[in-house]
Amino acid sequence: MDQPQPQTTTGVPVSIENAKSVRWKTFYKKLAKNKAAMAGAFIIIFVILMGIFAPLLATHDPNTTNVMNKLKPPSAENYLGTDDLGRDIFSRLLFGARISLGIGFVSTILGAIVGVSLGIVSGYYGRWVDSLIMRICDVLLAFPGILLALAIVSVLGASTQNVIIAVAFYAVPSFARIVRGSTLSVGKLEYIDAIKAMGAKDFRIIFKHILPNIMSPIIVQATLYIASAIITASALSFLGMGTRPPTPEWGAMLSQGRSYIAQAPHITLFPGLVILLVVIGFNLMGDGLRDALDPKAKK
Repeated sequence: MDQPQPQTTTGVPVSIENAKSVRWKTFYKKLAKNKAAMAGAFIIIFVILMGIFAPLLATHDPNTTNVMNKLKPPSAENYLGTDDLGRDIFSRLLFGARISLGIGFVSTILGAIVGVSLGIVSGYYGRWVDSLIMRICDVLLAFPGILLALAIVSVLGASTQNVIIAVAFYAVPSFARIVRGSTLSVGKLEYIDAIKAMGAKDFRIIFKHILPNIMSPIIVQATLYIASAIITASALSFLGMGTRPPTPEWGAMLSQGRSYIAQAPHITLFPGLVILLVVIGFNLMGDGLRDALDPKAKK
């Protein structure tokens, strides 16, 4: 028996490919109408491009010191001034984008992979598997993110790689809970029962039918968590538990300039503004994606 073809609002049958194209066009239109989301996307793309082209845009070597030129205010030679070792702040911010954004993206991806896998298994199989995974997530969520990250980095040692591991570790329970709830909702639908009755294997059901239908909350959570990951990584570096000097990381730059905040406030001002701007950008983009991907949102 042939399956009915999807139909448009006018009742005209359309192919599955056309239906997907219509959904993507609708999503893009809703996202494009959200000015805040577009502003967030512009900020994110701008900072990413600045990091990618840092070697071309930087006016100085980010790690070259010149004590004769230290604590200089912004000028034509040093656009954002120099730090306590005479290093160009503008150049260090450009190269720091690679480190800070890299930590945010990589830790979020790692946390999402593990969290999504655990969440789907928990929601699909239920029973003792669900109880075990969720109780572990409850324990992890009982700790503030920065404290848990501090504990992990204290054990593993201060480095960029260990910061990524610590931030990703705390992302796991958040993704697992969101995915579990979405999996429970999708798993109750009639077509999932029909697929099971036809003898489809669990692996096929999970990755072909459940996962594609719960991608919206995963994408939104990932976008929002990148902002949290950047803040956490910067906080660890600020406390001396993250990226080690002389690597130009935004949190480390804040930490190095706090002793000179009275006589040279630009050392901490510009890294702080960049962190603030990027975090706002990801939050605006995440909110816009949530509205655009929500089928119940008002037109």
